[in-house]
Amino acid sequence: MAQNFDVVVIGAGPGGYVAAIRSAQLGFKTAVVEREYLGGVCLNVGCIPSKAMITASHFYHRAQHDAPTMGFTIKGLDVDMKKLVGWKQSVSDKMASGVGQLLKGYGVTILMGEAEFKSKTEISVKAKAGTESVTAKHFIVSTGSRPIEIPGFKFDEKDIMSSTGALALDHIPKKLVVIGGGYIGLEISSYLAKLGTEVTVVEAGPALLNGVVDPDCAQIVSRKLTKSGVKVLLNAKAKGQKKSGSGYEVTIENGGKDEVLKCDKILVTVGRRPNSDQTNLKAAGIAIDEKGFVKTDAQRRTSVSNIFAIGDIAGQPMLAHKASHEGVLVAEVIAGKNRVYDAKTVPAVVFTDPEIAAAGMMESEAKAKGHEIIVGKFPFGANGRAVSMMETDGFVKMIADAKTHILLGVHIVGPEASNLISEAVLAIEMGARMEDLALTIHPHPTLGETMMEAAEATLGHAIHIIQKPLSGAKKEAHA
Repeated sequence: MAQNFDVVVIGAGPGGYVAAIRSAQLGFKTAVVEREYLGGVCLNVGCIPSKAMITASHFYHRAQHDAPTMGFTIKGLDVDMKKLVGWKQSVSDKMASGVGQLLKGYGVTILMGEAEFKSKTEISVKAKAGTESVTAKHFIVSTGSRPIEIPGFKFDEKDIMSSTGALALDHIPKKLVVIGGGYIGLEISSYLAKLGTEVTVVEAGPALLNGVVDPDCAQIVSRKLTKSGVKVLLNAKAKGQKKSGSGYEVTIENGGKDEVLKCDKILVTVGRRPNSDQTNLKAAGIAIDEKGFVKTDAQRRTSVSNIFAIGDIAGQPMLAHKASHEGVLVAEVIAGKNRVYDAKTVPAVVFTDPEIAAAGMMESEAKAKGHEIIVGKFPFGANGRAVSMMETDGFVKMIADAKTHILLGVHIVGPEASNLISEAVLAIEMGARMEDLALTIHPHPTLGETMMEAAEATLGHAIHIIQKPLSGAKKEAHA
């Protein structure tokens, strides 16, 4: 006999479990189906574990390079990789366990197994104990995405790895070839380089993070990577690999010529693809676009009125916080609330060294949309807190409409960029003008002061840097 619910969520990642909790809060009899682990990719093999390893490697690097400058002598500093990975796993396990407790606390039924649509009102859930039928008035599909494989580089997650394998290494690789210079590849490159791995990044495009972040921000990170010993090959394409002794030889095309890179591990990070080929979406009549994303409207309703889709499977940007936002939205739509997806901006963060964070438009995008813009930068090197932290690389850049002074975009590269960007998101969502930021008193000494001073720089009167007078013709404030 089938179990019946008001709402069934398929996938317990950062979109799915949030949707399930909000549905239960709204009084619906709710279930969530998860085939692998609560918290999904993000909590188990993505966001959380990668940030744990990045934090640990940054700590290790600073102990080696910054501590002596401060007057500390540290002897015998070694890395126990198995213990480090064990600690990382404990962080993920704690977070995943917390998700389970939240779901149970709100009365959500947890069904561990693989879901498959039978119709628009029924799914089957296949588990070790057998297969059961589950029916519901509403379904929320939140099945996420997976790493893209490229020809000749099939993942075994031991030697030829996606990000999953790179976060579960039992030893530090001597030499690593990273195929793809996007944010995942660079985050992992940064953490392993700090632990002593000789890293070579092979990027098919003309720049790292090309088109993903503000070019000025990407340049700062690229320079820091090179300084740390990471070799970056641009306009280079991976053609194949073969086993060579205990390692591998990777053949790339670089400058029109073939070149061979020797390594003991290969990491492939060329993007992710939505899991729309799973869960038998066709049986429910759910429409999918040419890129593999489920087609949804502004309420994240699919082509089938009682079925919704959120997170990576529902389109770009493929970010955990966007999925969580959609999870709340859909639960409230089902409850009859007047909600649509209307975010002005979805912030993005890259946990490289230094960090990059962005909200709103880039300069090129603002100009393409017809804005005459003013731009200002404030460097972390002029911020007392950053100097005291010995982390002065980078800046805060603000872009505003020249006529209205309404904030259009903020791009940060530097210490704690991931934490600083939330102020920018709120300002953009509220339609703030540069004066709103510049006239808001920020505490001293903090990194947050850079937000205030960047706003002042955009208006042409930053206090802690020397600026050229604003040009009436160009109307651009330079820091």
